Amino acid sequence: MRTHRLIEIDWPEYSMPVAPARPSRDSLLANLSAMRAAMDRRGYTHLVVYADREHFGNMLWATGFDPRFEEAVLVIKPSGKPVLIVGNECYDYTQVSALVVAGDVRVERCQSLSLLSQPRGDRRRLLDIVAAEGFKQGDKVGVAGWKYYSPAEAEDSVHALEVPSILADGLRKLVGAANVENATDIFMHPVHGLRARVTVDEIAAFEFSNSLASAAIKRMLFAMKPGMTDLEVYAAGQVAGLPLGCHSTLSLGANKNLGLGGPTGETVVAGGPMSFNVCHFGSNIARSGWLASSARDLPRAAQDYVDAFAGPYIAGVSEWLSMMKPGVVGGDVHAMIAQKLPFETFGIFLNPGHLIHHDEWLSSPIGEGSTDELASGMYMQIDIIPSHPVYGSSRMEEGIVIADSKLQADLRARYPDVLARCLARRDFMRNVMGFDVPDTVLPLSDSAGIVPPFFFAPHTLIALS
Repeated sequence: MRTHRLIEIDWPEYSMPVAPARPSRDSLLANLSAMRAAMDRRGYTHLVVYADREHFGNMLWATGFDPRFEEAVLVIKPSGKPVLIVGNECYDYTQVSALVVAGDVRVERCQSLSLLSQPRGDRRRLLDIVAAEGFKQGDKVGVAGWKYYSPAEAEDSVHALEVPSILADGLRKLVGAANVENATDIFMHPVHGLRARVTVDEIAAFEFSNSLASAAIKRMLFAMKPGMTDLEVYAAGQVAGLPLGCHSTLSLGANKNLGLGGPTGETVVAGGPMSFNVCHFGSNIARSGWLASSARDLPRAAQDYVDAFAGPYIAGVSEWLSMMKPGVVGGDVHAMIAQKLPFETFGIFLNPGHLIHHDEWLSSPIGEGSTDELASGMYMQIDIIPSHPVYGSSRMEEGIVIADSKLQADLRARYPDVLARCLARRDFMRNVMGFDVPDTVLPLSDSAGIVPPFFFAPHTLIALS
């Protein structure tokens, strides 16, 4: 593994990406064709996609629409226009979808999908609207929510659904319980999932999201001072208005062990650990370190934080990056992290890296014993989370795309400025910060390679030799 050192440098500046266009009609029609091809392989007469505010990723990919406040259901048949079923407040918002605007998808209002106590004057029940799409006994139906199950998790994992009972029971009544299957893997499986590979249009959109999130993180770090509240720190980030993929976290003080906690009014006090993130659709930038200017501000037992913990961790991340190439087996990546960053010291419990998309966690080819291979087009999150009772944590949570020469050439042809920034970030990570970054890695964030262990000294960064 690389050896670490502290350096003092200014953060690099990159040009700001242009806000991307919404998904085009052509790209969404291609997604519809891919879904129908997957239906054909499974022998499905219908594919039913469920979404709500938190579990929106499959619906957004399929239609360009994500539900706000409410739930939504998409019903697809092998031919004809799919129907998008939404509640009161989403009805007009469906115009965000190019497919809806073009008339390629029909929209139906079901007020039962609306919030409680809203108007219910339209008495059409959800099951009646769904049934009108030609379901009959013996049809084979796939249902996609946001999760599928292994045989170890559910006695009948093929038929175990995570969507609301009103939809699951209704579909089982229409076609027979044995004919309704969990089809979420069509979208989210790390190998064959339709969203497990990104297009050049998605790379451009996610780079924009990453740039805004990393800019907010930078503003927070450079504004942070003792005596501020965590609310003031977050406000200093000027977090852009893109939808959040998860709640923004900010853990310090009495909340230091609440990894998913947000700002509460806690005061920034020197000498304690801190973790925080900003997560938009398509990005999550997170950092962990100490509220300090140098190791002298840390508790005595933690003053070797960089040498004993953060430095070796960053060296492990470098080795992780070196393995981000098509054909590398996910189980080998897991084994490397387990060896280089042993659990008894670094406490890494979750998968060391996973797929990210519109939603912060899609699935992961990386896991103990996984035989899944990394592939070009995988959008990977460097989500390797260490934890120690004395040293706290360290983090360089970023998004990178694994891209072979063809994908990079396609990106250059369509979005030359996006590729240029990715290559500039990769050069910085390699040549300034010392990370072992292969040619197949495209970093999407402006903070890639930047890890300040002491948050009151954001120019002091961990580099590798």
